[in-house]
Amino acid sequence: MAKDIGRIGIWVSEHRLVGAAMPRLAVELERLGFGALWIGGSPALPLAAQREALAATERLVIGTGIFRVWDAPAADLAPVWRGLEQDFSGRFLLGIGVGHAPHVEGYQRPYEKMVGYLDELAAEGVPAEITVLAALGPKMIALAGERAGGVHPYLTTPAHTRQAREILGADALLVPEQKVVLETDAARARAIARPVLTKPYLSLPNYLNNFRREGFTDADFVDGGSDRLVDQLAAHGTLEQIALRVREHLDAGADQVAVQVLADGRETPLAQYQALAEVLLA
Repeated sequence: MAKDIGRIGIWVSEHRLVGAAMPRLAVELERLGFGALWIGGSPALPLAAQREALAATERLVIGTGIFRVWDAPAADLAPVWRGLEQDFSGRFLLGIGVGHAPHVEGYQRPYEKMVGYLDELAAEGVPAEITVLAALGPKMIALAGERAGGVHPYLTTPAHTRQAREILGADALLVPEQKVVLETDAARARAIARPVLTKPYLSLPNYLNNFRREGFTDADFVDGGSDRLVDQLAAHGTLEQIALRVREHLDAGADQVAVQVLADGRETPLAQYQALAEVLLA
């Protein structure tokens, strides 16, 4: 397993941070005391953003959140991992997933695809313990407990975290992503969160099926999502209220919570990361 990743990490989309913005963010997050930076958006090989973030920092763990197994053979991914491990020993976590059927040509039998990909990674010498799966359903979570270092589920609730821990057992890494909106006005917070949830997640079968397992119904998925669904997926309120949601994941068995800040505009919300650090890392 990678070095200690701490209890709180940050999740960002690679597509929102271009050029030097990613390494600058990594430096600031390390300075604030966050343990890991998860870079999402189905990053392409050779994982340039991950390498730049690692090179700019000394302790911060960097993870992919996630690399789609359809995008490159394991034989092409393995040399990239070896280079990162050689240069930044123990500071990289390989998050992999099957993605979403509407976005992948030839998508079929995702579980079998993941099993085969894990076989190929093992044959290439990639350690199972540095690999985490973007697992939502019980079958994929169980696979992660058997064949990988753990799971990095996206867009889930503390209830899902508790179920995942029960399936994984005590030792596997569990790092759920949690969206937050630093806004005390509920209507404004939901207005910020809903566009992010609606496109594409409320049209993707794997997420809808997962929400149904958690007790939501089809009525929660229309018109941008019910208030109940939006509030569960994107915590809002005071810093203390947001910290409470993060603690719910930790109390449910998460090793780390990867916090994604939703905000107006495209500017990196550095002031919000600093505010979160003051309450989450105290």
